[in-house]
This record gives sequence, C-alpha cells and structure tokens, in this order.
Amino acid sequence: MKRIISFVLILMLLLSLCACGGQAETAGEITVTDMIGRTVSVTPGSYKRVVCIGAGALRMYAYIGDVALLAGVEDIDNTALSQRPAMFDSVARPYVLAFGDTFQKLPSCGVGGPMAQAAEAEKILACNPDIVISEFEDVEKSNALQQQLGVPVITLGAGTKGVFDEKFAGSMTLLGKIFGKEDKAAALVKFVADEKAAIEARVANIPEEEKPSVYICGLGNWGTTNHLMTAENYICLQVAGVQNAVKDLGVEGIGPIEEEKFVELGESMDIIIMDAAAVKNIKPLYAEDPAMFDTCKAWQNGEVYLEMAYNAYYTNYEIALVNTWFIAKTVYPEAFADIDLTAKTNEVTKVFLGKELAEEIFACPGSFGGYQKIDTETFFR
Repeated sequence: MKRIISFVLILMLLLSLCACGGQAETAGEITVTDMIGRTVSVTPGSYKRVVCIGAGALRMYAYIGDVALLAGVEDIDNTALSQRPAMFDSVARPYVLAFGDTFQKLPSCGVGGPMAQAAEAEKILACNPDIVISEFEDVEKSNALQQQLGVPVITLGAGTKGVFDEKFAGSMTLLGKIFGKEDKAAALVKFVADEKAAIEARVANIPEEEKPSVYICGLGNWGTTNHLMTAENYICLQVAGVQNAVKDLGVEGIGPIEEEKFVELGESMDIIIMDAAAVKNIKPLYAEDPAMFDTCKAWQNGEVYLEMAYNAYYTNYEIALVNTWFIAKTVYPEAFADIDLTAKTNEVTKVFLGKELAEEIFACPGSFGGYQKIDTETFFR
C-alpha cells in the first residue's frame, strides 16, 4: 500500500513539473510589468535588501516601502559624505529630511545626481541587494543590469504631469504590489486624486475673464535655473485653474524662453510664481541688471510669489501637490481663504512620508522661510 501511495505522489509531482515546463514555480512568485513595459518575476513581500538607483527612485520607494530594508543609497542622498554631489543640499528634499539619518548609515550604491546618470553595477553588487528599484528608463540597459545582478530590476516612471500623472500612480501601485504594501499605495493614489478634485472643485465656476495671467519661472530641469525657465503646460497651473502667461511655444515640459520673449510677455504677467530653487541664480543676475524685471507688470505691482522647489533630483511630488494649493490660494485668495499652507504641507507630507515636515522644509536655506509674497524692493538685494 505504501508503495502505491509513493508512486502516486511521484506521478503527481512529475505531472506538475510538466505543467510548468519542467520547472517548479516559486511559492508566491508573480509576474509584474514595470513602468517601461518590461515583465519581471517577483515574490511580493519577500525582499529584505533593497537598492534604489536613478533620479527619483529612492524618493518614490520612500513613499511606499520600508526604508529599514535599504541596503545602500546613492551618494547624493547620503549627506554625511564629504565627497558627493551637493547641488540640491540647500533646497528641500522631503524624503531626505524624513529619512536622512537612515541614509547616512548605508553604503554607496553609486554616485547619483544629474552628472552621473548610469547604473554602477559593481557598487550595487557590493550592497548585495535582492531587488533593485530603478529610474533609468531604458529597456535594454535595465535588462542587462538585471542579468548582471541576478536579481529583479524594477523600473519606475513619473510622466510629464508629475504627481498628477497616471505613471506616478502606476509606480505607487507597482511598489505596493511588490513590497506587500497595496493598501498604503492605494491610499496614497486616492489621496492625490481627492486633493486634485478638491482644488478643481473650488475653481470650477470662476469665469475665464476673471482668471489672472500667471508666469511660472525658475523651474528646475536637471540642475539649477533662472527666471527664463518656464513651462507652457505646467500641471500645477492647470489643476489650479489659472491662465498660463506662456502660450503657443510648442515646447513640451520645462524649458527656457528667449530674453526677448520674456520682455514681450511682461505686460501680460498679472502674477509671477517663482520656484525657490532658482533664487540663488536670479539674485546675481538681478545684481548685474536691476532693470531685468521692469517690463513685468507683476513685478511693478508687487505680485510676485515664492513656491517651494518643484524639482530637486527629480520631482518633489509631495511639494508639487502643496505648490498647487499655494498657486490656487495665491490667484484666488477668497476661494481658498480657509487653507493654511503650513497645515496643508504637514497634511501632505504625513500622507506621503509618515511625518509632518513643514517646519523642516521651510527651514532649508533654499526655501527662504517658506511660501510667501516676495517684496520686490528687498528680496533680491
């Protein structure tokens, strides 16, 4: 009888192997499609040593994953190092403010930063990861790195609409699935959608003729910037329901306009919103040419405002969301009279990172004290 039972068990095992093409499937293993269309086999909730590479990867992981599982970080995110890219240190990066103490204790998985956009396989291997989260959006290179490392490489993505982009939501959902944090990811995605809907509802009935023309400038794009760097399709302006002073450029995303175009647009600028990351570059330009804003109606009328740094080693997604509230409140103060920016910043960072970070964000040297109306007589002097 025992022989018959053993034979049946062996036969069942052989049949199951045949059904799987001769290989037994790992318990709990699933196939996911990452944000650049690659299919990768993963085992949700099993990973204990995580490495994040490329602009924005660690930030997005920090929104969903457990930073205690990190096995290494890029030098740009380890503020304890003396030799490292430091171009973003003065501006707020909330994920670094929230978890910088953890990052400082970890070995290097690469240099990182705008000038070092390549995976460093030897450093990554030295960290002994069991999964890599990447923002190097190249299929061939991601496949090659995965083969070289022998662990899953999952590539995230954001898209041109930043925090409001479907790719951002997709990245959060993907991270939730991989790390067993699906409820957390779903809650974050829903929060962003609800915030967007709440802003849009407040501005929905404002007549077009009552919408001021707003010039957004100083937006970071792989480095520092100045007053000529803008975006015709700046998503925060669109969600806030305001008119963008820049039209018909035919340029997708963030980019510079010509000085002549800036002068030409001056008369139509009712309000200027300046990104805090650009102030350090605009100050010396203004010292050389104090008349550089003289053609801008907003400057002459004192209608110039400061938003927090939108990009600092890629998009600060939580700050981008708060910026949208700030822009809407600036342009339509009556409709947003009940919104306190400090409280809103704390609310948003608590959802994204589990911590209220308004005080730390506003205290960064490159934040200049936080959201504010700029005194055009003194601010750049």
